[in-house]
Amino acid sequence: MSLVGTYHLKYYIHASHAIRWENGEGEEHAHSWEIAVEFRSTNENMIVFDKIESSLDDLFKAYSGKFLNTVEPFTTIDPTLENITKFFFTLVEKQILPMHAQLNKIELGESPMRFYYVTRNDMSGE
Repeated sequence: MSLVGTYHLKYYIHASHAIRWENGEGEEHAHSWEIAVEFRSTNENMIVFDKIESSLDDLFKAYSGKFLNTVEPFTTIDPTLENITKFFFTLVEKQILPMHAQLNKIELGESPMRFYYVTRNDMSGE
């Protein structure tokens, strides 16, 4: 049996957004976004996860208190739950890779009942 360990961290940001529809932009509304990241070590060593925790905390703080429609890339990309999650996956992955960590999954919730998550597809060879 082969065991694989992962780390799981949670963050919260408070930000608003408005969905762009065919007939214009919807009403701005706020969420307390819950972000959960799951990652593993890319080597045999234990990750000093407090460095990753602090780094990601700083990364997400840049979005807290903002109207996401006015923040890149959401000035041109619709700030839907799905698009925000995919964007954060890319951001987090770039942030933690130099710390010998690989992102497996990111989960973003805009309410206690509504979450979307993105995982690494190991079958794709990427």
